[in-house]
Amino acid sequence: MLLLSLLKDLFSLNTLDSRLTTVSARPRENPGPNSNGTRRPREVTGTSSKWNSIEFYFYYLLLAIAIPLMFKVTYELSTEDHPNYKKYEQLLSKGWLFGRKVDNSDNQYENVRDNLPILFAVLFLHAGLRRAFDKLYLRGTSQETADQRLSRRVNFDLIFSFIFLAFLHGLSIFKLLFILTINYVIAMKYAGTIANPILTWIFNIGMLFLNEMFQGYRFAHMLPWLAAGEGGGFGHAMDELGGFMPRWEIHFNITMLRLVSFNMDYYWSHHHEGGSVMERQLPEWSESQTGESGLTGPQKKRHLEGGAISERDRIETPCEKEDYSFFNYLSYSLYSPLYLAGPILTFNDFIDQLRHPLPTNSLSRTLRYGIRLLVSIFTMEVILHYMYVVAISKTKDQGSWEGDTPFQLSMIGFFNLHIIWLKLLIPWRYFRLWSLVDNVDPPENMLRCMSDNYSATGFWRSWHRSFNRWIVRYIYVPLGGNKKFPVLNMLAVFTFVALWHDISLRLLAWGWLVTLFVLPEFVAQKLFPARKFEGRETLYRHLCAAGAVGNILMMMAANLVGFAIGLDGLKVLISGILGGYDGIFYFLGACTALFVGAQIMFEHREDEKRRGIDLKC
Repeated sequence: MLLLSLLKDLFSLNTLDSRLTTVSARPRENPGPNSNGTRRPREVTGTSSKWNSIEFYFYYLLLAIAIPLMFKVTYELSTEDHPNYKKYEQLLSKGWLFGRKVDNSDNQYENVRDNLPILFAVLFLHAGLRRAFDKLYLRGTSQETADQRLSRRVNFDLIFSFIFLAFLHGLSIFKLLFILTINYVIAMKYAGTIANPILTWIFNIGMLFLNEMFQGYRFAHMLPWLAAGEGGGFGHAMDELGGFMPRWEIHFNITMLRLVSFNMDYYWSHHHEGGSVMERQLPEWSESQTGESGLTGPQKKRHLEGGAISERDRIETPCEKEDYSFFNYLSYSLYSPLYLAGPILTFNDFIDQLRHPLPTNSLSRTLRYGIRLLVSIFTMEVILHYMYVVAISKTKDQGSWEGDTPFQLSMIGFFNLHIIWLKLLIPWRYFRLWSLVDNVDPPENMLRCMSDNYSATGFWRSWHRSFNRWIVRYIYVPLGGNKKFPVLNMLAVFTFVALWHDISLRLLAWGWLVTLFVLPEFVAQKLFPARKFEGRETLYRHLCAAGAVGNILMMMAANLVGFAIGLDGLKVLISGILGGYDGIFYFLGACTALFVGAQIMFEHREDEKRRGIDLKC
């Protein structure tokens, strides 16, 4: 029972992200009546449980047959005695699990996997240096104010970030700083005028295209008068000092999100009603008790040091005017734990957390999160040692799909998607762990397993969640959100998302496919709202499950196009699956399995609602 309790705690939503179960708020040092910052229970209710119904026992039986078969078929494709094994064997590497080879042929994850020891060493080094710096900085200080805490953290962050970036990008750090400076000048010069957001977006999107076009601006091309022939000269020598990751422009895509966040938060700070966060949190009783109703904004801020602030307030309420300084901007834009891959924090939230660490940050929760990351890494190792679907997909032109049954072909695509999910989840969780160790809590990027999604809109709320929240705040809502031209707004959003990932036709096709596939769900929600089926809830649930099957198939197709096999590969896959009567019968069986899976997902979410949790995905 103790082991079961530990596992339940390890894989709980609270371990994943405390935002999902509690309000991230600071308790006041001297709370007034009813102001202790505790969470009010959410008014969320679910339907009665169906887990022990005859219907669901039938579903369990079907899944008990289908799921082992899925793993068995994929494993058989990855054995040495399979006829196509020799066609992809060259992509396999020496493994470490039970004499099996490992499929380390995904270039993106290979870079992460091969450098895991270095990544964890940097995490511990950063934590140790932070601790030593804090001890020196706080020597002789009896009590640190929030402003002093912000200054201390920014000073360390800037020193470490410059060293870290010099190691990563070498002399290209000066290119990055030049771009950051121009963006900051735009914000400061145009402040609260409409020119600020217009120029911010033009500049940052323009940089994405220019970085790609000029391949990071080689010094040899920028300084031709210093070149001494092909492969020589000072400019070429500067390019050779490009650091551990010379292609800095690849990681600029993440940095660009922070640049937009700073400029837009600064722009909105000039149009915000109600003053600073601390002013808005001023309790009604404070004025009569203290008699200090005439305090100015900064004085009120000092007066209410440590006040309780929700995540929404941290994000939406502007910082103090002096917080939008160049050093704070650099500290935020280049913050080492989140620099390479996120998750994304808004500038307002980041500065507030530096001043006031969240009460939900704890050593025990961070340790559980770290263990959960190690479990994810080991899960990926098992899959890569026993399912060679990435290598098989990469060699399809050499005939590695030849003779495969519809079931086998579909499992190649299915497990490819799971590897994509895991290869993104692992680095995102590593960098979030690093940030948690540093007492900064960004949002969790992956809320649900890839297989636990039936809604296209829900999928994008749970996949790369911090990016989704950034898009909603800085693009979707300013364009009009759901109120004005929602379909066109979605098209604009996914076009941006596609080009942000990579300026390529394949990803542009992915973005437009996603928009197209969201439309049926959007229309169905308008035409068949739940209120029309009052008294017929079971029928409504089955209709939704049938619609979910179509959603799942479309989401799988879109993501295979964008991140795995491309449009041509998808055409081959579909023709291989549906090319005969046996494929059609298999497809109908697969749709039945997806229907059952959707029913399990529905009930899982209803179970969460019965516990007062609604993730909206």
